[in-house]
Amino acid sequence: MIRNEKSAALFAEAEAYAPGGVHTSIRSVEPRLVFDRAEGARIWDVDGNEYLDYHAAFGPFILGHVHPIVVQRVEDALWETDLYGVGATTQEIELAKKVVEHVPSIEQVLFTNAGSEATFHALRVARAHTGREKIIKFQGCYHGWHDAVLRNVISAPDMVGQRDLLSAGMMAETADATLVCTFNDADDVADTIAAHPGEIAAIIVEPIPHNIGCVRPQPGFLEALRDLSHAHGIVLIFDEVITGFRHGLGGYQQIAGVTPDITTLGKAIANGFPIAAIGGKREIMQRFNTNPGGDTFFAGTYNGHAVGTAAALATIEIMENQDVHAEIFRLGERMRAGLSDVMAAADIPANVEGFGSVFVTYFMDGPARNFTDLLHNDADFFIRYRQECVKRGVFKLPMNIKRNHISFAHTDADVDRTLQVAEDAIQTLVRQGVRPAPSQAVAVT
Repeated sequence: MIRNEKSAALFAEAEAYAPGGVHTSIRSVEPRLVFDRAEGARIWDVDGNEYLDYHAAFGPFILGHVHPIVVQRVEDALWETDLYGVGATTQEIELAKKVVEHVPSIEQVLFTNAGSEATFHALRVARAHTGREKIIKFQGCYHGWHDAVLRNVISAPDMVGQRDLLSAGMMAETADATLVCTFNDADDVADTIAAHPGEIAAIIVEPIPHNIGCVRPQPGFLEALRDLSHAHGIVLIFDEVITGFRHGLGGYQQIAGVTPDITTLGKAIANGFPIAAIGGKREIMQRFNTNPGGDTFFAGTYNGHAVGTAAALATIEIMENQDVHAEIFRLGERMRAGLSDVMAAADIPANVEGFGSVFVTYFMDGPARNFTDLLHNDADFFIRYRQECVKRGVFKLPMNIKRNHISFAHTDADVDRTLQVAEDAIQTLVRQGVRPAPSQAVAVT
């Protein structure tokens, strides 16, 4: 079991200088830990506790923490270049070539520093291109912190289908220009478009909604979005900030065989270093004012910084030359199958979902087709189970319906240990008389 005396003391100090002691809202979980080292598939806290890491900072670490080749490339780059704030760099040019080469929808690309920036620019250029203002997003999908999309993500049951804003201070006019549909329900999308003829600029979607774990698109759903967008002059945006390079160098769009108009990328593109991207059809990308005559503003002092571009080039080259995706997909299958066996042996109602290197165990009966289905998940049991895993040195973020990630640094032995820890955690809860509540019908207005 872990000790956390030093973490507790440091968190008290952190709270004196930063609100809540953390620098992004979803880092505040129990147990409250302060970390100071990482390598490969493992992280360590200041008390010396070692954890097998499946959180992976919400997914960037596809190769593992502190990958020596990636870190060396960043160090080498910083001895040669840093930030000029004018013109272009050779690294930006090389990375743009790589992204255009690999991602089917991308004919031109621009780099930013975070996924939220990329989706912000995607929506702005879609509005410029169409001359329309409204957009469609899906309940449960998260596309960043800006007002147009910061609504109807992980909503309470009585707020599904309602105006569910995630923050004070949001501009009502911006948030209300966003229409919310149900994932995997093409008829709902078609009806929404019909109710707002000629008003919708974009449909933005996570092709797999990983911000609520892993909800797979049903056959034909992404194709229907493509067809509806084309028929109504709507820009289709795939937010592949998570799915992007984690599921393949061509993104999930290449696997699905559905090509959007715009794609946003981030996280696994640079194995933990900060960089994101927006790319798409040349005729749309040319509207940005990085192109002389473009009418859509695009800027950022740190865009294309040497740190992110060097890390991304190294990460992509490793994925090009080694069987990264084949290996992490294989381990993902082992993990999902093993967890299903653990839950079945303990007679725990569970639905182990995932794709490729991503896995998540929902504690409920029935399928996971959309966010409403996930309201059946027992959130309290979900968190307690993960806290028991953390106590045993396996770090799965103890927050409801958050996904786990396998990296190229994980091994079969790590999977074996994780499955044993999962069994121990479940058996501990069962001995304590704690079991998932039976799935109940959830009223959604």
